[in-house]
Amino acid sequence: MLPETATTPPPDEDPPIVRPSARPLMDWDAWGDGSRPASLPPGAKTILGALLRGTRHPVPRIPREALILTPSRLTDDDLDALRVAADCTRDDDVRARHLGGKSTPDLLNRRSAGAQAAPDAVGFPASHAQVAGFLRVCDERRIAVVPFGGGTSVVGGVDPESGRQRAVVALDLTRTAGLRDVDETSLLATFGAGTTGPQAEELLGARGYTLGHFPQSFEFASIGGFAATRSSGQASRGYGRFDDLVHRLRIATPAGELDAGRAPSSAAGPDLRELFLGSEGAFGVITEVTVRIRPTPAATAYGAWTLPDFDAGAAALRGLTQRGSPAAVIRLSDATETKVNAAMGGHLGRLRGCLAVATFEGASASQAAAARASTAAVFAAHGGKDRGEEPARSWERGRFAAPALRDALLDIGVLAETLETATTWARLGALKAAVTSALTTTLGAEGTAPIVMCHISHVYPAGASLYFTVVAALTEDPVAQWRRAKDAATRAILEAGGTITHHHAVGRDHRPYLAAEIGDLGVEILQAVKRTVDPHGIMNPGVLVPPVDVPAAP
Repeated sequence: MLPETATTPPPDEDPPIVRPSARPLMDWDAWGDGSRPASLPPGAKTILGALLRGTRHPVPRIPREALILTPSRLTDDDLDALRVAADCTRDDDVRARHLGGKSTPDLLNRRSAGAQAAPDAVGFPASHAQVAGFLRVCDERRIAVVPFGGGTSVVGGVDPESGRQRAVVALDLTRTAGLRDVDETSLLATFGAGTTGPQAEELLGARGYTLGHFPQSFEFASIGGFAATRSSGQASRGYGRFDDLVHRLRIATPAGELDAGRAPSSAAGPDLRELFLGSEGAFGVITEVTVRIRPTPAATAYGAWTLPDFDAGAAALRGLTQRGSPAAVIRLSDATETKVNAAMGGHLGRLRGCLAVATFEGASASQAAAARASTAAVFAAHGGKDRGEEPARSWERGRFAAPALRDALLDIGVLAETLETATTWARLGALKAAVTSALTTTLGAEGTAPIVMCHISHVYPAGASLYFTVVAALTEDPVAQWRRAKDAATRAILEAGGTITHHHAVGRDHRPYLAAEIGDLGVEILQAVKRTVDPHGIMNPGVLVPPVDVPAAP
């Protein structure tokens, strides 16, 4: 056993923490916290009327007082035992905020009549030790645990499912939020898993640093959630995906605790961090994350270009990426997405073709401008026309607002949902065509004429991700309507050689297709890991891997 030093805290003691400002609470039935009610841009109804076909069936929100929750199955004795480990409540208002994620089917379910499946209680641990203690109680009593960060999952990742257990609790990590340590020599920062994106930037910004991770869920999603889902921020070209940023993970599991990652790189066997990056709470609870940070850039430049078509734009992005693009953000919308954005109003009204936007960061304005200039030359070589800065600035101003528009669209009977994938550059065009056809054909059979938009959201030397947005008139059974379309699109993705998910994660929605991507043996490997770290199967049942045989409850 290695000797302990005076500066090493006991295993059950958490180090000091700098707390952030309070985080906003997500509405129980909509995206956001209600501070910015969703409203459609001026041109939205015009383009919806011009492009959408089909009879719409609006789905109104229900008032909070009309919400019915399934009754809690926990006994008073259960609650007393859980409260020894951490704060825990069966309050209905709290349970209502933990009904699941924020996909369009989730939002539709919140608007439906009847009892909503709710967690039997919600726990609020404030430290790693409290998380570990809470899991011990749940394991002993066969209570399922759903780790809950920001509640932004769009693939069924935080549904309150009990599986084979007798009850389920949501484990809200809000109170673990904070900055535990900054190593300015190594440029590393350690956060509690419940720290949100804005809280992390607030705490780092006070010291002159940034994490640089800005997914669309940034305003509400948590550091632990970024790790558990292998999140990819919009500035991934410049900063990398979140898994690229992770140096260390601290994890509590029903079988014990793990501390994975002690050096920048290691040959000490397979990297155990990789078992928990993307594990979605199925193996345990990520309680602390140490990430790589950078000094806040001194300057940012913006650029936008229109390309004659998607193929030309993709070729430009491929060339830029393979030669080492200096962009922090680089994105390409197809012609349909460019057209829709134009019709929504603003500066894009007269643009034609496919719009690319990019941002460039530097230690000085001249450095950022030079990066923009080198990118402009590549776009010009592919037939691109420089459109100045404003389209990129406009995109940046509104980049977190799109999810809230779904609420306003549901009010008028319009479905809006997204899906994403990735593949190699060689397969990109065929994959885009296959998914677009699957979505258009399936939703067209429902009697609608959908709008299917696509953009390249993340780029790599070997390939890129495709992010699809679908808009269609809601049918009388909109959840089934989307499920059929998503199934057709996912099967098209697999046939075309794409991945079933690039950054949304597997959750419950993608789990039926996982074996087709990683093989039956791959599934068995994941199940073996789950049996080892979660022998009674209490962790987030139904997520990631099919159920495994577990010992009967005592």
